[in-house]
Amino acid sequence: MFSTIGYYICIPFAWLVRLFYNLTNSYGMAIILFTLVVKLLMLPFQMKSKKSMMRMSRMSGRLQEIQKKYANNQTKQAEEVQKLYAEEGVSPMSGCLWSFLPLPIMLALYSIIRQPITHFMTLSQDVVQQMVDVVTQAGLDVSKIVQMKEGAAVVRDGVTQLLPYGQIDLVKTIASQMPEVGESVPGWINVNYISFGLDMAADPWSMVKNFSFTWAAIGLVLIPILAGGSQLLFTKISMKHQPSADPSAASANRMMMFMPLFSVYIAFTMPAALGIYWIAQSGFSAVQEFLMGKFFNKKLEEEENARYEARQAERKRKMEEAKLLQEQQRQQAAQKQTLKEKQQAAREAKAAKAARAGTATTEAGRVGDRPYARGRAYKPDRYDET
Repeated sequence: MFSTIGYYICIPFAWLVRLFYNLTNSYGMAIILFTLVVKLLMLPFQMKSKKSMMRMSRMSGRLQEIQKKYANNQTKQAEEVQKLYAEEGVSPMSGCLWSFLPLPIMLALYSIIRQPITHFMTLSQDVVQQMVDVVTQAGLDVSKIVQMKEGAAVVRDGVTQLLPYGQIDLVKTIASQMPEVGESVPGWINVNYISFGLDMAADPWSMVKNFSFTWAAIGLVLIPILAGGSQLLFTKISMKHQPSADPSAASANRMMMFMPLFSVYIAFTMPAALGIYWIAQSGFSAVQEFLMGKFFNKKLEEEENARYEARQAERKRKMEEAKLLQEQQRQQAAQKQTLKEKQQAAREAKAAKAARAGTATTEAGRVGDRPYARGRAYKPDRYDET
């Protein structure tokens, strides 16, 4: 089941490698162009991941504050860290996921390289058996193609069992000695594995064991070294923007430091084409990380400046609102005071009026409680005979 799933995963990758091989007629260049296209296809997702990781890097100071503040309360510390991640819109595992993406692609590519008939040309297993029979009947050496036991090929259920790299050697044999046989099969490609003067199907370790001062040997030995060096360069550039305070990021950093050694091992023990893929993958990734680092540094600074200006504007608005509210309260207090003064003045005026009313007449005109009973100008002696 898994082999079937793996086969169908390889189909689009195989189509892409075939396309570039037919365009360039170079197996190594096809692998490089394949790697470039895959990187470009994954670029939008990796940009999102890179931005998230750089945000986490800028959050490292706040993460350290949380860790110090809640050093004795791990539950509360985890809650506050998750709250900070949610506020900033970052995922602590987003960067780790994409850093492991080259591995499954490499496994698919390994199947394409190791099984060129079934996974690169996407022909059936019957074609493999047909070609084995043709080569055997032609009396060619099949010791590097099929499994041998007591001088005879091992056959199970009518199928000749091939060595791990038997399909590669089968294709090489047909391309070099019987090219017309391959051309007679629809979909067959007489693959030329020689690129840059190197055999892309050979593993560099075999050249170490049989080393000679020729470009064919020196170039193959250089491939694993370049693979490790390019991976180390990519790792250094990537770790510049890794948040140091996050435990998961520290674990990812340790894994990334292990990758250069792993790439050297892979490139030594597997076909050189995989080493070319690893060099191209790490080289393109290093350039991508460098350019994205510069781009997102500028973008995040602009975002932070915009957030700072927004916070300052909000703070200024709140201060102005508070000042306006204070002024309104002062005016209301002043209005209340003025109203009290008016009421007091009215009371005083009324009292003064009442006082005036009580004294604004002559006692000669008063009759009892009526101050004007005889008129304001009453004079009892007005008509005095004298």
